[in-house]
Amino acid sequence: MSTDLLMQVAAAIAGGQIKVIDLTQTLRPSTPVFVLPPPFANSDPFSISVISHYDDRGPAWYWNNLSMGEHTGTHFDAPVHWVTGQHNPDGYTDTIPVRRMIAPAVVIDCSKEAAADEKFLLEPSHFQVWETKHGRIPDGAWVLMRTDWSKRRDPASFLNMKEDGPHVPGPSAAAMHWLVDNRNVNGWGVEAVGTDAGQAFTFEPQFPAHNLMHGSNRFGLASLCNLDQLPPTGSVLITTPLKIEKGSGSPLRVLALVPA
Repeated sequence: MSTDLLMQVAAAIAGGQIKVIDLTQTLRPSTPVFVLPPPFANSDPFSISVISHYDDRGPAWYWNNLSMGEHTGTHFDAPVHWVTGQHNPDGYTDTIPVRRMIAPAVVIDCSKEAAADEKFLLEPSHFQVWETKHGRIPDGAWVLMRTDWSKRRDPASFLNMKEDGPHVPGPSAAAMHWLVDNRNVNGWGVEAVGTDAGQAFTFEPQFPAHNLMHGSNRFGLASLCNLDQLPPTGSVLITTPLKIEKGSGSPLRVLALVPA
């Protein structure tokens, strides 16, 4: 491969022939985080405190201290995040092969179904219908479930907690089995706070997006946004988590490269 190819890509980005779409929510103290019932431990919310701001504490510089859990806001789930992926030596944020952090993506549009049913479940048939229209899901691709859930700006509406648990759309166990067993994907991404449906604790297996994806050395992306700006196929994602030693995940800035 010649260096000309990389220069052509850089020139196309600079010239606008390739658009860069930000799929990342802004981190702020109000960023919703997943809430587990007792007796389970919960993640700390995002917090920020000023160290100095061009003042007596530091007259020429501005900087902050940050505190949060690894799985806060738009974040990356590494294989070791789940018990099924715990023995993978390449499953930590600092050991994942970096070539897998740049990969194509396909978008399964479930926005109309999710608008009509807040507990909508994506099934294998939705993948099959998508492939009839757009072709086989490419090897090594991210599969992203568009629900427009990220347009819920109010944190309570975004988490959508009810008496029987969260009411949030996501994949069924059958859908995750189908994807893991039949397609060689890089990972699974959603707009909700976690990669599973809100009621996935009642599924068999429980939390199949976590259980099956991470158990087969695939990744997760949660709290994505702007999926309505991506085509069904043809985009490329850049998904680089922080290089945390033995990290189970990380907030990250997800960028999509899309032909203009």
